[in-house]
Amino acid sequence: MIGVAILGAGIGAQHLAGFRALPGQWDVRMVVDRDAARAQALGAPVETDIDAALTDPAVEVVDICLPPHLHVPVALKALAAGKHVICEKPIATSLADVDRLRVAQGAAQFFPVFQYRFGPGFAALRALRAAGLTGRPLVAALETHWARGPDYYAVPWRGTWEGEQGGAVLGHAIHAHDLLREHMGAVRAVMGAVTTRANPIETEDCAALSFELEGGALATSSITLGAAVDETRLRFVYDKLTTTSGTLPYAPADGPWRFEARAAADQAAIDDVLGGLPPVASGFAGAFAEIAKQLSGGASDAVLFEDGAASIELVTAIYDAARRGGRVSLPIHPDHPLYSGWRA
Repeated sequence: MIGVAILGAGIGAQHLAGFRALPGQWDVRMVVDRDAARAQALGAPVETDIDAALTDPAVEVVDICLPPHLHVPVALKALAAGKHVICEKPIATSLADVDRLRVAQGAAQFFPVFQYRFGPGFAALRALRAAGLTGRPLVAALETHWARGPDYYAVPWRGTWEGEQGGAVLGHAIHAHDLLREHMGAVRAVMGAVTTRANPIETEDCAALSFELEGGALATSSITLGAAVDETRLRFVYDKLTTTSGTLPYAPADGPWRFEARAAADQAAIDDVLGGLPPVASGFAGAFAEIAKQLSGGASDAVLFEDGAASIELVTAIYDAARRGGRVSLPIHPDHPLYSGWRA
């Protein structure tokens, strides 16, 4: 089994459940949190000092579940200690820090956490793409409409540039944008606007974005933290197939999906592929199962460092486009004014 230490007992509780759903693959050696009582409630061995994880030879992987402003310094320490790293999003809050992490990796592997990729809906879409039944990407529409209010922002670092280092674009819709990249193509240009309308916070909680994708497809992303309930909805339109997710906010792959052929004659082939799919693990369990395969040297669908790097590049472009009120092209180079960070 792979020895792992979870740093942070907040979202770390969900990571722990994901590891425990994969018996025989992962050995959770400890949960590290300054609040020992919170960590002890999870029923795993507890430490209060990160160095306990970094110096334990049985810990092969450090799983960073800390506030965003701590991701880079802790990841650099873990990599220097020779540990593989799993890191919650965002892996960094500047492209300069992404480059620091890339250099620091050495022989270690770095896995960004994009657990939304894993589950039946996206397994089906991957299978249909592999079978050539989707065709070319045309357009996509993404909705990240969630409810965040005083209880959420009672955590002192949330909603601040110093602690969270970004708002709904960075901490919430980043998942939908990762899925767009995976299934429709890399973003080559972005336009849009961000604003703060739903909560008395420093960072943005609403956005309307437009993307131009590699190959010519177009996409929109509608984002708010002021919705009545939490919903995520994704629609990907290809020239042979349109697929639409359900509205589960944090596990969109698990909801009811529609896969509809543009030509009626193609529907039978689509249905044949869908009917032959094996069950798959969802969410964190799905992500950690693929990481275990990757660390064991096997073929995997693990999310890799460059996927996380691309997500930070896109966030950089979004903030630049919103502030300048124009179209911003990707890639972003080191001479870009926001290369070293977008914090207001």
